[in-house]
Amino acid sequence: MKLFFHKLFHWEYWPFQIVYIPIYFLWAFYAIKARTIFFFNASNPTMSNGGFIMDSKKEIYGLIPQKFYPKTDYIKENLPFEEVENILKKAAINFPFITKPDIGLRGSAVKKIENIEDLKNYHIKANFDYLLQELIPFPNEVGIFYVRFPNELSGKITGIVAKEFLIVEGDGNATTLDLILKNPRYELQLNALKKEYGNQLNEILPNGEKRNLVPYGNHARGAKFLDYSHLISEKLTKVIDEMCLQMNEFYFGRMDLMYNSWEELEEGKNFLLVEVNGAASEPTHIYDPKHSIFFAWKELSRHISYMYKISVQNHQRGFPYLTHKEGMKQYRLHLEQCKKIVDF
Repeated sequence: MKLFFHKLFHWEYWPFQIVYIPIYFLWAFYAIKARTIFFFNASNPTMSNGGFIMDSKKEIYGLIPQKFYPKTDYIKENLPFEEVENILKKAAINFPFITKPDIGLRGSAVKKIENIEDLKNYHIKANFDYLLQELIPFPNEVGIFYVRFPNELSGKITGIVAKEFLIVEGDGNATTLDLILKNPRYELQLNALKKEYGNQLNEILPNGEKRNLVPYGNHARGAKFLDYSHLISEKLTKVIDEMCLQMNEFYFGRMDLMYNSWEELEEGKNFLLVEVNGAASEPTHIYDPKHSIFFAWKELSRHISYMYKISVQNHQRGFPYLTHKEGMKQYRLHLEQCKKIVDF
């Protein structure tokens, strides 16, 4: 009951379908103007479906210069495991590392792989293509939303979200489970954490020792999102703009990246991209607990308006919208993929 009321009075936990109710009307308005609900396809012409649905991470990494992201390789579903081991060896990716679906959804089926047995179990269970990705050695993570209109030479940052990982700190007396139960945000992840760690949750952490239970900044997996948009600066915008201009026909989306220090990030040093999201990107700074649902609606509306205007400009340049038939086909494929990876 305690968790029920915590979710009820914190809109960040409300179902996606509820939060977006007012946005559906704005989308319908733009769909009428564009004469298609699938106008998003033209927002990022080099991404499948503009990066809205059924967009391959492998395909998107192919748009990014290698120096901006960690070692990453691609594994086909049903590939003999001996070949998976060969790919891992050739890629020179060391344990531990991250596995994630090539076509993902809000952190579903993202796992930290500690050893070859973990990888084998993941591969056997996975009925989808997935990626192996080296752990990024930097301690901090942010999501930076970037927008550039096709008729402009440079873009802008429209929001920054910082991410606090699901980290517990020992006191020498409490078990990891006890520490989780002290924080409602963490307790909401208890079932997933039990599945992941089992009896390890009964271990007592030494005083002052910290343990990162979910080593990726995903809101659906317990990370706390903080609005850092006040840190938007000319220096940071220049760094992000120069990187994004190297990604062919990329105009709208959020980059999740890890960095060493903010000062170095503003200098374009010591950071790596976790991934780049396209038209489906949310301005995730809205999920800062200090923000109201009304702030969220304002920001969602602002960003969908950007996406619509970019799509129209690209359409005028000759990039097509999806036909209704193809759009519905892609949506059905999206639903099938969601069934595979949700609750993996």
